[in-house]
Amino acid sequence: MAGHMRAWQCASPGNTDAGLTLNDGAPRPSAASLKAGEILVRVVSAGLNPADYKLPQMGLAARALTSFPKTLGMDLGGQVAAVGEGVADVQTGDSVVARVDPLKAPGSLSEYVVVPRDGYAPLAGDTDLDWAAGVATAGLTAYQTIKPYVRPGDRVFINGGSGGTGTFGIQIAKLLGCHVTVSCSTAKAALCKELGADQVIDYKTADVLETLKKAGPVYSLAVDNVGTSPPYLHASSSAFLAPGAPFVVVAGAASCSYFVQVASALFRPAILGGGKNKVVVYLTKNRRDDLSQLAQWLVQGKLKTAVESTYEFADVPKAFAHLKKGSTAGKVVVHVAPKA
Repeated sequence: MAGHMRAWQCASPGNTDAGLTLNDGAPRPSAASLKAGEILVRVVSAGLNPADYKLPQMGLAARALTSFPKTLGMDLGGQVAAVGEGVADVQTGDSVVARVDPLKAPGSLSEYVVVPRDGYAPLAGDTDLDWAAGVATAGLTAYQTIKPYVRPGDRVFINGGSGGTGTFGIQIAKLLGCHVTVSCSTAKAALCKELGADQVIDYKTADVLETLKKAGPVYSLAVDNVGTSPPYLHASSSAFLAPGAPFVVVAGAASCSYFVQVASALFRPAILGGGKNKVVVYLTKNRRDDLSQLAQWLVQGKLKTAVESTYEFADVPKAFAHLKKGSTAGKVVVHVAPKA
C-alpha cells in the first residue's frame, strides 16, 4: 500500500486565503518511484515566495499551466531520504538545498518531495536549513540576473533591495566585485547596508530616479525587483545606465499596471517615450551549476539568508498572510519537520 504524508494543497485554482488546506492523506513518494538522477528529500524547512500563492490565483490559466490539487512551495532545505540510479554526489541522510519546478511537481510545503538532478545541491551537514530553504528561487533569481551581465568594478542598481531577491542580489553583486546601489524604505536601509550595499536610496525620503540621474550614466546593470515603482523606470534608464547596459525586469505585482509597464518597456520605442536600453524579462531557471555556487557560498559563510520570520507547519496560512502584506525584509520560512 502506498504511504501518505501531510501537504498544504489547493484543490482548485483560486485565492489561497480560502482554498489552501492541509491534506493529511497526500500520496507520499516512494524510493521505488525514483527515476535516474532523482532524489527523495525529507523536507525540514520550506521557503515561501510570492509566486507560490500567485500561481493558484491565476484562475483558468493556472489550470492550464499545472495540475490540481496543487501542493504549494518551491524552495526547501532538507535531508536525503533515498537516491535514484546514478546519483553519486549525495547519500541518505545528507543535507541539500533544493528547488522544485512549480509547474511540474508537487511543492515543498509537504513532508517529502522528489527532486531531479538540476534542482538540488549538496550542503555540509551543519548548514542551517532555514538559510538553505530561503536561497533557492530568490538566490537563483539574483545570481542569474546579475552574473551574466557584470565584471568586477561595475556599478549595479537594484530596485527593491530589501526583499528576498534583493537581499541576495546585494550579496551576490558584492561577491562578484561590483559597487551596489539599492532602493528600499527607511525601515530596511540598515539591513541593506549590513548585507553590503554601498549606497541606499530611501524612497520614503528621496526621489529614486532623480538620485540616480545625478550620478549620470554610470551603471552597467539595473535589476528591477519591483516593476511599478518608480513608474516607467525603464523609460528614463538611459539617464543612469551606460549605453548598451541591460535593464532586467524580475517581477512585480500581478496587476494591470505591472503588465502595462512591462509591455511599455518591451515594445515602446524611445522616440515615443520608451527607454533606449535593452530590456530583459527574467524567469528563474533551475541550473545545477548556479545552485551549486550558491550552496558553496552558503557553506563558506559568504552568503547568508536574511530570514525575516519563521512559522511552524501548522501555521502555513498565517505565513502566507504575512507574505501577502508585501513588506517583508528578507525571507519567510516554514518549519516542516525537525532535522534528524
